[in-house]
Amino acid sequence: MRSFETGQTVVRRDVHRSGRVWSEQALRVLADTGEALVTACTPGAEAQWPALYAKARADGDRSVRTEAFDAMATGRWELAAAVWQETDLLLWKPPAAWFSVNAFFVPDDHGRRLRNWYVNFEHPTRRTEAGFDTFDLTVDLLIDPDLTHWEWKDEDEYAHVRRLGIISDTEHQAVDAARAQVLAMLAERTGVFAHAEQWAAWKWEPAWPTPRLPPPATAAEGVVPKGG
Repeated sequence: MRSFETGQTVVRRDVHRSGRVWSEQALRVLADTGEALVTACTPGAEAQWPALYAKARADGDRSVRTEAFDAMATGRWELAAAVWQETDLLLWKPPAAWFSVNAFFVPDDHGRRLRNWYVNFEHPTRRTEAGFDTFDLTVDLLIDPDLTHWEWKDEDEYAHVRRLGIISDTEHQAVDAARAQVLAMLAERTGVFAHAEQWAAWKWEPAWPTPRLPPPATAAEGVVPKGG
């Protein structure tokens, strides 16, 4: 398995089954072990998202996100250049897992505080020269900072992409198994949750450079750079 050095910039990409890139995001490597690849970013980090996603955010209109999924189903979408906003992100990705565990940090009177944990259900990692590929499977799990309460997020969008055929029955079964796995980790305080207090105290170092995407010619690795 390709390994990455601490401090290295890597690119996380969501790659559709057609081979087209749906999104990409620049991240800084914090650690790369057999257990997980741990990365992070801060506001200003470069990304590319589907243009309709960017529009939904700018307009505050969630229905436009549905249009983005409809575009995905047709295989026709465009990427828009973007930057990460508002939060520091800490991302913990086990190599074979159908999920990643994310922590979002926001400003407070003492610098930054953990706002919430966020489990993103997605394809297992496929490492590339520039970073790693996965594919977001829409449904998410929101968890309070102290791990005492959780709730599912975007179940309506998950049902929609299932109807569109974007998520197959096999992927759906993998998501169901991953849901149970994550809830067990949470209940038993295993995996990343075994070190929740340590991760909750993490802070982005101001001296670290803001993660930036590589030039398109080196970022694509044979995949059309559209869809982010």
